[in-house]
Amino acid sequence: MSLLVVGVSHRSAPIDLLERVSLDEERSRTLATGIVGLEDVRESLVLTTCNRTEVYADALTFHGAVAQVGAALAEETGVDLDVLTPHLYVHYEDRAVHHLFSLACGLESMALGETEILGQLRSALRAGQRDAHLGAALNPLFQQALRVGKRAHAETGLDRVARSLVRIAIERADDVLGGVVGARALVVGAGAMSGLATTSLRRAGVRALTVVNRTLERAERLAQAHDGQARDWDDLAAQLQEADLVLTCTGATDQVITRELLTDADRSDRPLLLVDLAMPRDVAPEVADLPGVTVWGLEELAELAGAGAAQASAPDTIPSETRVVVQGVRDLVAGEVATYLATRRSAQVGPTLADLRSRAASVADTELARLDHRLPDLPEEHRAEVHHSVRRILDKLLHTPTVRARELAAGDTDGSYIALLRELFDLDPRDTATVEHPPNVSGLP
Repeated sequence: MSLLVVGVSHRSAPIDLLERVSLDEERSRTLATGIVGLEDVRESLVLTTCNRTEVYADALTFHGAVAQVGAALAEETGVDLDVLTPHLYVHYEDRAVHHLFSLACGLESMALGETEILGQLRSALRAGQRDAHLGAALNPLFQQALRVGKRAHAETGLDRVARSLVRIAIERADDVLGGVVGARALVVGAGAMSGLATTSLRRAGVRALTVVNRTLERAERLAQAHDGQARDWDDLAAQLQEADLVLTCTGATDQVITRELLTDADRSDRPLLLVDLAMPRDVAPEVADLPGVTVWGLEELAELAGAGAAQASAPDTIPSETRVVVQGVRDLVAGEVATYLATRRSAQVGPTLADLRSRAASVADTELARLDHRLPDLPEEHRAEVHHSVRRILDKLLHTPTVRARELAAGDTDGSYIALLRELFDLDPRDTATVEHPPNVSGLP
């Protein structure tokens, strides 16, 4: 396996570009299918969240796969490759594994340590499994990433300092509304993020909770689970008039909350806070110009979060407790990456050792057949003993080299040891021996 990550996120691109490259479930599936069919790619997984779009691939070559994946991403999103390229980042092999494990722990998120990413990774993994886009390379990798993320929250105290974007929005809503307790809340959408929003709003003590969704049945399920009420999509304008706090996160590709829906609202005495968690945005920019209306999108939430992702990379700017926790998570990730890579390299030597044993067995079979031909009158019990003795000699000769080969392969960072074994014993070359390995790469040139 040669793992490749090509992506764009809030760290590398402005929000308006992230909106343009954001993909819904159907388009993510189309992109993943197209990438699997590329010449230099064997497996693929597409991860799309509110602040990132990433392609994970099992690559046969580095430069070829980067070029092909970048072109496929540009084509599917409709963003010219020349515009997209300066904002893309590329991770390869150990850096790619480190990036994924850090991502699963919430170290790459806008809000440090947020847990929503685990659900998003799990959904992307299931989609890849369902569509048969994953195999022996990416499938176990993403399963391990989920385990690493769970371990970080269970063992490092990350949950004590982690603050999701939803929690941040609700906590800071007091600054706009004068208090969330007793407020009338509206949730637009009924997906995973909306589920988190309804739970958080109830815990915050809102007076009334309403869910509006294009599919009324889904809105009803979500509302009933949180002692709220559901309304049909056609009732959105009326519900906006009544609400004090709106959290919206739909899968729409166009803006669903427009100035026209709020034109008749008088918010001079009763402010309205709209928290837009969607990508692309649900709330039209001009809504923020209305009197008494405040709109927080992902960019504003990142600022409110104190640049959580930046904190993870600049620990001197954060409180001591958080700094200690972040370092603990980093140490955990580093250990998990080292263990994963060592285990994978040990496993990769397996086929070579199997070929070596097969070659040795083939040589033994040829010589034993020659012996049988020369000594046709040899008693069968003697013949069997000779065959058995030759097999035992082979097993004993190969046992120690096999054990040592697995140990040495665990530290083989570039596959050269496996290639040397195959060359030394004249074994047929494999794909792993011909993969192009670039220099230390973390971003596009």
